[in-house]
Amino acid sequence: MKIAYTVAPGRGDTDLLLFGLSRCLLEKDVRATGVVQINAARDDAGPCDMDVKVLPDGPVIRISQSLGREARGCRLDPTALERAVGLVETRLAASVDCLIVNKFGKHEAEGRGFRTAIAEALSADIPVLVGLNRLNAEAFHKFSGGLATELPPNIEDLACWMTSVTAAKSSTA
Repeated sequence: MKIAYTVAPGRGDTDLLLFGLSRCLLEKDVRATGVVQINAARDDAGPCDMDVKVLPDGPVIRISQSLGREARGCRLDPTALERAVGLVETRLAASVDCLIVNKFGKHEAEGRGFRTAIAEALSADIPVLVGLNRLNAEAFHKFSGGLATELPPNIEDLACWMTSVTAAKSSTA
């Protein structure tokens, strides 16, 4: 099972890291699918808007909903997230080298979101890289059976792991 995760230290750092990695892999002709998150500042100084780009070439889907400036609840739009999941699952059926998931979040911890896509990729021997926050780490480690590899939060190490596992997959095919 080829599954790895990374945890970047600052708020939004994992999003930037995985977005940069997706661009690096594209330059190396690695056929990635999945999603990377793009946060966009808002004019009203409220919380950022959250968009995901479905790899490799879109679309970009807004996964946050505006709940008002003073709202403190979860802003995730579950319908938009599931739309992104459906697009990724369709692309997994095509010939891809790897799956990148911006975050193993609350939905995945509860059995929804990208959880099935991750499992399908692993069962098809497609390497998976997941962004992880500490809030959902326990659920992720349970889901991965403790077999996931932690990778340092830098593009070079992530790209090295991804190209090595995709090359290994190609040589056994």
